[in-house]
Amino acid sequence: MKHLLRIALPAILLPTLAALPMLASAQLSGNVALTTNYKFRGQDQDMLGRNDYAKTRGFKPAIQGGFDYAFGDSGFYVGNWNSSVNWLKGNSIETDLYGGYKFKAGPLDLDVGALTYVYPGNSSGNTTELYGSAGYTNEAIGSFTLKYSHTVSKDYFGYAGNKAGSGLKGTNTGYLNLAYSKEIAPKLTLKAAVGYTNMSSDIRSLGYRNYVDYNVGASYDFGNGLSLAGSLQGANKKSAYTSVSNPGVDFGFGTFGRETYSPNKARFIVTLTKTL
Repeated sequence: MKHLLRIALPAILLPTLAALPMLASAQLSGNVALTTNYKFRGQDQDMLGRNDYAKTRGFKPAIQGGFDYAFGDSGFYVGNWNSSVNWLKGNSIETDLYGGYKFKAGPLDLDVGALTYVYPGNSSGNTTELYGSAGYTNEAIGSFTLKYSHTVSKDYFGYAGNKAGSGLKGTNTGYLNLAYSKEIAPKLTLKAAVGYTNMSSDIRSLGYRNYVDYNVGASYDFGNGLSLAGSLQGANKKSAYTSVSNPGVDFGFGTFGRETYSPNKARFIVTLTKTL
């Protein structure tokens, strides 16, 4: 992990720190975070341990950061977000590039755009999605956001293996997420989300299954852009997503002690975020 952080820290933080002099502009905002475990759609993003066997511990720290730039009041925006990761051989960083358009339609806050996930050291994970969301806020009941993301790239986070020549595609994989938040006490906000991943038929042919992920917790705002969040995150269909964590011992007449680990396992995750 120390080696990973030595590589990831400069690559993640330098672009954000270089932008600090410009953050006085209301159009540019940034953020830096430390988290005890990075899960994406309920799945661990730090998986590779010794000899490439799966890590089973719950504490897998990651450092994250990015920025957003809004083009005045036009509704258009672009952004970048980065995190240390460890699930693809040869790669230790996830870089997200996105852009879109936000606008209002009556009481709804709408957002449409495109997002590309880039893994510089191993392009088999690269994935591009189009997304659209609708948000509704009511002071009495809280805020709701429904978002759908649709994969347009041939690969979907390495599952289909199209770049490896398998011919299988992740195109048309869809992800639907419903998020809710409500301030339940001064500076304390309850947050909950549930998502559903509908894998492409090619990915399902490999034995992977559609699954539901969840995220339930709360965050506390210390002021000056500093917040602390704690949440339980995970997903179902654990048996459809497993990696070998211990190969066991082969005695010639059978293997004993073999163990597996699912990235969908529920974990309690703590994240400290500084908004710039």
